[in-house]
Amino acid sequence: MAKYTPQELANVLKDGLLSFPVTSFDAELQFDEENYRKHLAWQASFPVAGLFAAGGTGEGFSLTPTESGRVVRAAVGEVGSIVPVLASAGGSTAQAIENARAAEEAGADGILLLPPYLTEADQGGLIDHVSAICRSTSLGVIIYNRANAIYKDTTVATLADRHQNLIGFKDGVGDLEHDARVYAKLGDRLFYLGGLPTAETFALPLLQLGMSTYSSAMYNFVPQFALDFYQDVRNHDRVAVNRKLNEFVIPYLDIRDRVKGYSVSIVKAGLDAIGRSAGGVRPPLQNLAPQDLADLKSLIATVS
Repeated sequence: MAKYTPQELANVLKDGLLSFPVTSFDAELQFDEENYRKHLAWQASFPVAGLFAAGGTGEGFSLTPTESGRVVRAAVGEVGSIVPVLASAGGSTAQAIENARAAEEAGADGILLLPPYLTEADQGGLIDHVSAICRSTSLGVIIYNRANAIYKDTTVATLADRHQNLIGFKDGVGDLEHDARVYAKLGDRLFYLGGLPTAETFALPLLQLGMSTYSSAMYNFVPQFALDFYQDVRNHDRVAVNRKLNEFVIPYLDIRDRVKGYSVSIVKAGLDAIGRSAGGVRPPLQNLAPQDLADLKSLIATVS
């Protein structure tokens, strides 16, 4: 059973850094639960506000429904008493409902609703899709605005009126006018989190639009740096933010942008670089090339 009501969960998540742990794989790219639990325990030893199991950085798109359930149960079992654990729901409406119910049964505290797989939909269809998931669970639900699920401000307002367990809006697009419209219309009814890769790059300007938090992938391997960066953002310390951008974040982006798909691969490479390997990535992603890994390792050494 979830430890938080939907509104309690929103209150916890909105004022702290959030992260998506990688999913550990063994040499055959099968789920390595023992190593995953070790990684989660380390992640939860820092003051992070919430961890999202089997999300994008966790390669949730490559997990079978059975594997996704195992990952969520392992996360809840390992750190659920320490930090809120949220799961992802995606694919078709029926599959997302299955994900949400499995997450609730596993003891997760909330759901991040991913865009429907491939299907293009207008606002009415998105309302029906989100409504079906919200009705299927008592957990707090966060909608993810990206790809083929771009929610107009009026759509978000309709959904918020209908479903008290809709608690959050995550943006993965970066359309400033759109974000301003959503926040202006919904205000404190929801909490707002940045979901652009890499979120630190956009964190300070998006804070002005009401996005009080964001999902940090680099928290996986440099958690203290990520937490310090987040505090600088919340303090509106532009000098400190720019210094950290120049010293680490932008050079990190330069490595990330060398190959498509590196936005996930580079996170696992970061764990390799600090001696906490979570295994490789599953196809169609590819691991960092040796030189890219060497460059990343040298960069991490500057902030460790």
